[in-house]
Parts: sequence; structure tokens; C-alpha cells
Amino acid sequence: MNILKQLVLPFYKLLTKVLPINHRIILFESNVGRNYTGNPKAIYEEMLRLSLDKKYRCYFILEDMKTNIPGSAKKIKKNRFRYFYFFAIAGIWISDTRFPKYIIKREETIYIQTWHGTPLKKLALDLDAVYMSGETSLEDYKRNFYDNVQTWDYLISQNNYSTEIFKKAFGFKKEILEIGYPRNDILFRKNKKEEIYKIKEMLGLPQDKRIILYAPTWRDNEFYSNGIYKFNTGLDFMLLMKELKEDTVWVVKYHYLIQDKIDWSAYEGFVYTYDKSYDISLLYLASDILVTDYSSVMFDYSILKRPMLFYCYDLCEYKDTLRGFYFDFMKEAPGPVVETTQTLIQSIKEYDYDLYKERYEAFITKYNHADDGNASGKIIDLICK
Repeated sequence: MNILKQLVLPFYKLLTKVLPINHRIILFESNVGRNYTGNPKAIYEEMLRLSLDKKYRCYFILEDMKTNIPGSAKKIKKNRFRYFYFFAIAGIWISDTRFPKYIIKREETIYIQTWHGTPLKKLALDLDAVYMSGETSLEDYKRNFYDNVQTWDYLISQNNYSTEIFKKAFGFKKEILEIGYPRNDILFRKNKKEEIYKIKEMLGLPQDKRIILYAPTWRDNEFYSNGIYKFNTGLDFMLLMKELKEDTVWVVKYHYLIQDKIDWSAYEGFVYTYDKSYDISLLYLASDILVTDYSSVMFDYSILKRPMLFYCYDLCEYKDTLRGFYFDFMKEAPGPVVETTQTLIQSIKEYDYDLYKERYEAFITKYNHADDGNASGKIIDLICK
């Protein structure tokens, strides 16, 4: 990055002063460029559906240039010359994570921050401590976060609960679009038997077995280096396989910050893994049950009204030390919360939806009231106005 600063950044600053902005160019980024998923993907694919890719020139920032993207969108390698050139001239930015602090936001550029989840765990300015890789000072982290937020023009929110938290935790004072998440539109459109059959076929998942999706979040203090986090879980996969393999398969979906290469060969036929390149929305649709921890996947998955279980082996440490929660998780969780593999297995075998029906319905009312399957279209209306 030092060489980049010395050679490219001065030239980039010059470009932002002399080049005109092109309001027909849209710059997309998903998960800091690590994949093609989430809200930016959903918005772009809605543009494709409406043939708006012919009206706008769309570019995706990526680390892996082999990533497959439909339509006419072009790919831009992160931190190369073209990366800075298009930041200098693009009229619209769409991202679900923050851009680096050296990226210059021009006044005429419209920045739509889609964010990436409803918060259970505390965020940004609300944190009491910071354990994330690359961060040495809570004060510096909060200042950098706040400064970055001031470049956003619009922020998408999944619900009123998030809207109120975002205002405070982000220090965001501009327009919040409480429209639900574009990435969840597919959960309304493809939650049909024939569509789910096709998705399972595409993913190579069995049609005749129960599918349990395991999608945990990352731990702030468990990392290899800046932005490279470990896959750490107390789950005993051998025990899971022994107890459940007869009628069940276990799908593991890593968080995009997880970079571990794990050998799953001992669990062949039982454990199926999908890395950061796979859109988790397809796995939601293919699965019968979700097992997670503190991840915001719980808020999206609840749209499907399917069983959720919460494997929280480090509940006290996570709640009291690493992050802290915005609400009483134990009270609101719409499913059993367990701390060991054995109790998780027992909860799966004995799960009774009726026991959690009232809590589940309250959860949906609070967190999914804005999701209606049309969020992508609402962002397209904003872009085209």
C-alpha cells in the first residue's frame, strides 16, 4: 500500500479534480470485492431484468477476475489503475461494505450504501472495545468509521429497528431507505417447490434428504491478519454425522471474511461446503433448517418461516466481551439456543415449531416488516429518477 500511495494516489487525486463525472457509470462492490453476492448483486440483476444495463455502464470491483457475472457488466481488479480511474468518474457507487479511507467521494457522485445485515451485535460508534484485525485503537476505529459514513448519500435499512440503530451507531444523518434488503427479493420470488428443486440440482444437493444450513458469523479476535479471519467452531462434526447422516446433510457456508482451507473429506456425503463465492440466498431456499449463532442471517432466513436453531458455544464471551447485543437475544431468539453439539443434535431431533410460533411471529413482525420482494426495484427507481 505504501508504493500505491506514492505512485497512484497523487494521480488519482488529480483525476478527481479534472475529469467529468459520468452519471451513466455505476460502480458496484460486494463484500470488499471478495465475491459477487448480496444487495449489490440483487440490484444489478434487477437492472438486467429491466434491460437497464443497456442504459448504464456497470462495473464490479473484484479480487478474483474469474468471478462469473451475467450481462454486460465489466470487472475491475481491486487497487489497480482502472479501479481508481472509475472511482474518479463513476456517477453512482453501490456497496454493502465501506470503501477504503483513501477513496475520494466527489460531491456530484451518488453513494448508495446497502449495508449487509440487521444488527444483533453492537456496531461502530456503539462499541465499547475493538478486537478486529488491523485495529489498534477504539478511538481511531470510531473516527475512521464516522468519517467514512459521511460519504454515504443513502443507506438501506431492513426494518425500523435497524433504522434507529444506524442513525446512532453510524452517526448517519442523511436519508435512510427503510425498504428491506434487495438480496431478499429472491426469497419471495423463488420460494416455490419447482424453483427449490432446480436450486438443489444446481448446487449438487440431494433431493431426498433434510438439509441443514450452518452459517455462523466471524469472531473479531480470531484472525490470521488484517481482514483474514479463522473458521472456529466448537461443533463436533463427527458426532453430527453419526447422529444425523441417515436422513440429513449438513451445509456449511463460510462468512466472506473467513479464509480457512478446511479438509472436509472425512465427512463426504454428509457435509457440503460453499465458500464466499456462493450467494447464501440460494442456500436459504435449498435448506430446511438454519443453524447459526449471532449472524444477521437469522433476520433474512426468518422470511421463509422455517426452523432456526442457535448454536452459541461462546455466548457469554461474545455478548459480554467481544461485541455486546442490542436486544435480549435469549428472550427474542425464535428457536432453541444451545451451547454444545449434543444439545444441538437433541434440539434438531425434538424441534417443535409450535413451541416457538409466538416468538417467531413477533420476530418477523419486528424485523421483516419492510421486506416485500421489491427492494431492488425501489433502488432502481432511485437510480433512474
